[in-house]
Amino acid sequence: MIYHIMNKSIEGYKIFIDDADSKRFIKAMIYYSYQRSIKIPFKEYLKIISEKEGKSGINKIISFAPLINIICYVVMPNHFHILLDDFKNNYLSKYCNNLLDSYTRYFNVKYQRKGPLWQSRFKRIPVEKDQYFIHLTRYIHLNPVTAFLVDSPNIWEFSSYNEYLSGKENICNYLNYFPDKYNFKKSYAEFVNDRIDYQRKLAEIKHMIFD
Repeated sequence: MIYHIMNKSIEGYKIFIDDADSKRFIKAMIYYSYQRSIKIPFKEYLKIISEKEGKSGINKIISFAPLINIICYVVMPNHFHILLDDFKNNYLSKYCNNLLDSYTRYFNVKYQRKGPLWQSRFKRIPVEKDQYFIHLTRYIHLNPVTAFLVDSPNIWEFSSYNEYLSGKENICNYLNYFPDKYNFKKSYAEFVNDRIDYQRKLAEIKHMIFD
């Protein structure tokens, strides 16, 4: 089953303060998707793998498939989005809890604080693989642009957008989820960029819209 996973910091505080924080979260995101197959502790894994190596780095130490497929993601200053496939149908809660707990411990030690970091356990929404699926990936990848952090999604380092533009899989397993994977690279860039102005305008007027 495919899920859109999201969580935000308490009171919207900035919890990905520098590049190292975002990279640390991405490394944990990869590690815990394989955790039952990896026989080394997370601290040892961090010494071996860079976050840019993704699956190729994992293959240095294991040859097993992940328990969860990460389809796309973005790490923002105070929240994150992950679109994933829990194809084993029994690992999602453990995966998310491990990921959030791991980052909380890291953040509290680094910034000398105590207590919870996240607003809630985590939010998950089941996603059908239909015409709305690709729109959700676009929404996730446009988060930094919508927030006016960058002018183009390819500038934001901490998302899977540039991996999509490469047409190759590294951190994410995504190509098999899209019907036209052979022409995917060019068509996806056009699909995302066509929506930038609209999504920014929607964000600007959001405070005037009743739920």
